Amino acid sequence: MRTAAPALLPVFRSQHQGELLAQLLLNPDREYTVTDLARTLGVSKQTAQQEVERLVTAHVLRDRRQGRNRLISANTSHPAYTPLTQLALLTFGPHTVIAEEFGAIPAVEQVLIFGSWAARYTGQPGPPANDIDVLVIGQPTRTDLFDGADRAQKRIGIPVNPEQATPAQWADPSQWALLAEIQRRPYVQVFPTQDAA
Repeated sequence: MRTAAPALLPVFRSQHQGELLAQLLLNPDREYTVTDLARTLGVSKQTAQQEVERLVTAHVLRDRRQGRNRLISANTSHPAYTPLTQLALLTFGPHTVIAEEFGAIPAVEQVLIFGSWAARYTGQPGPPANDIDVLVIGQPTRTDLFDGADRAQKRIGIPVNPEQATPAQWADPSQWALLAEIQRRPYVQVFPTQDAA
């Protein structure tokens, strides 16, 4: 199945390729199996395998065998590593960074990205996002919430704007216009991750 180029930055061959590069380039010290990558990205193992093959062949990624497992990692010595990492961070990186920074906060049940970045990520064309709007569902402290936003902002390089709602508010947004608006428009759940069916 052929996938379209992403609206976030159509220089990547596909949405899956951009997500794969972000996962690997933003975590250069980690090794993943193809199965791990497929699960993390919410794609089939075959799709992950095809994207990995292209990028290993181009030497953007490395692979090695450990027993029966094939381990995949970023090739940090590739001349394009630094610029590709910067592109991946600006385009697909918010998904990974927001999940890491907010998902680790105690009492966080769910984390969503909404607004212009989510619209581009889900394929709606438009100008690049100037910030990242985040909805945290749960009951973390405000200090933890804003500390997470500060850490994410430093890593991504653009403002991160957190909002907080309880699970009950998210389930029934009738009393909060922002939540109703988020539910009508594109949003991306980044924590907890959803496995591919």
